[in-house]
Amino acid sequence: MRTPNPISRERLLQSLRALPRRSTTELARTLTVTPQTARRLLAEVPRDLLLAAGQARRARYALRRALRGVLDDIPLYAIDGSGQAELLASLALVQPEGTLLPLERTPWPVPDESRDGWWGGLPYPLYAVRPQGYLGRQLARAQHRDLGVSDDPGAWSDDDIIWVLSRRGADVPGNLLLGNHAYELWLRNKVQDAAPIAGPLLADAYLRRAQEAVALGGAGSSAAGEFPKFAALRDLEGSATPHVLVKFSGAGGSVAEQRWADLLVCEHRALEQVSTLPGVSAAHSRILVHGGRVFIEVERFDRVGRHGRLAVCDLDAIQPTFLGARSTEWPELTRRLQDMDLLDTASVTAVEHLWWFGRLIANTDMHLGNLSFHVDHTLRLAPTYDMLPMAYAPLAGGEVPIRDYTPALPLPSQQATWLAACAIAIDFWNGASRDTRISGPFRVICRANAARLRDVAEKL
Repeated sequence: MRTPNPISRERLLQSLRALPRRSTTELARTLTVTPQTARRLLAEVPRDLLLAAGQARRARYALRRALRGVLDDIPLYAIDGSGQAELLASLALVQPEGTLLPLERTPWPVPDESRDGWWGGLPYPLYAVRPQGYLGRQLARAQHRDLGVSDDPGAWSDDDIIWVLSRRGADVPGNLLLGNHAYELWLRNKVQDAAPIAGPLLADAYLRRAQEAVALGGAGSSAAGEFPKFAALRDLEGSATPHVLVKFSGAGGSVAEQRWADLLVCEHRALEQVSTLPGVSAAHSRILVHGGRVFIEVERFDRVGRHGRLAVCDLDAIQPTFLGARSTEWPELTRRLQDMDLLDTASVTAVEHLWWFGRLIANTDMHLGNLSFHVDHTLRLAPTYDMLPMAYAPLAGGEVPIRDYTPALPLPSQQATWLAACAIAIDFWNGASRDTRISGPFRVICRANAARLRDVAEKL
């Protein structure tokens, strides 16, 4: 029997702590020992501390990193369209940073460098479901003390995100549940099966929820232009799911609050219009007016019926993992995804039409988080959401500035797509100019924009 060499073993541990994901050859070189000795030293590392992934020459090793003092794997579950859960994979944290989450045999595409499960940081499916935006800030403000994290989700580390998802992530976007606690919360909600809000009670219920959301999350819209919102279950005949997200305007009657109300109605109209573009679908929406507020209710396209879920991921999570590009233009990024065989031609064409439509209706907020895809081994364009003329949003201080509408113009190769989107954008502006739910001053703006866009189109 070989005598254990505590000095060599400690040097191995130090090496793995500093340089994770090393092969036996790399470790042998670092330790100035033979590969056989490196394998023997690895065998002496406690099984609950050592991580290994990859076959044959691709085998790599690392040490586990604890999450809040616990070294155990964290199970990752997926909910299917019928509402059944299955174990998708297990997540482990790596010293000094990064994670191990094998996804190659799942519906989630993986870049080549992660095909054995190693990730330099947070795996992109988990980044996609992290708490963010208005709802994420609400969660942080309400739960940060219990969870031991900052009250600002933007300040959370990857470990903080994993911890929060594992403790509170029972109803995140998409179909993933991280950790047994989140699974138990989901299962408890499923078994209790709370009744959706009935139609006659809906308006009053939304009014109460809006008041609660404002009290918790702060009044009005954020500096980033986000509407306050809440998630709800409602009973509506003919709907694909009772799960909805509801955005709402202020109730004070100020000029700024009226403009936000106008924009909510415009969002509803834009979602109706955009569905007439080639290959484009949109989330189903409705407008409700009650108690001095305007509500837009948008059906969640990541939910099926009462309990089913679908995998989704936004471009903001996909871009750094697969593309690493600095561009924020949807058409350029989706064409690159097509070149990688991750996205089909129909989806790329649809995004090009959607991009021009958004620009022609003055949507200045088409960031990467506002374009999502269904995930099933490849990517497929998900329904459109958050499509509205954000150029006309009030400033953070409440001022409603006068904006000049100057339609973006196409290159020769873009003209056909531009013209198709332009026709639908003109319909949008015309429709908004006649919608009495929109204030008179903004209807005047919409009418002028329709005429301006029509004039530009005739000169091309």
